[in-house]
Amino acid sequence: MTPEQRNLMRQRENMRRQTITREADAAVRDSGLQLNPQERARFESRYIQERRKVEQSLRQQIQTERQKEIPALIQQLRKEFQIDEPGKSPVTKPAVSPKSGK
Repeated sequence: MTPEQRNLMRQRENMRRQTITREADAAVRDSGLQLNPQERARFESRYIQERRKVEQSLRQQIQTERQKEIPALIQQLRKEFQIDEPGKSPVTKPAVSPKSGK
C-alpha cells in the first residue's frame, strides 16, 4: 500500500471515530442522565459496544436477504440472455420498431 493510501485510510478511520464519538455524546445527552466523567466514559463505551453489535446484526441481515435474492436475479438474467435456438440472439428489445419500415 502506498503512503498516500495509508494516509487516506488513517483519515477515514479518524473520521469514523469522530462520528462515533459525536453519536455517543448525543446518546448521553438524549438519555437525559447526569453522569460524572467516569460514568459517562462507561456509558459511551457500552454505547459503542452495543452499537457495534447492532451494526453487525444489520450487516448479517442484509447479507442473508441478498443471498435469498441472488438466485432469482440470476435466473431472471439467465432467461433474459439465454439463447434457446441456434442462430437466435439473446432476448432484447429492438432499437427500431419493425412496423416503422426502416
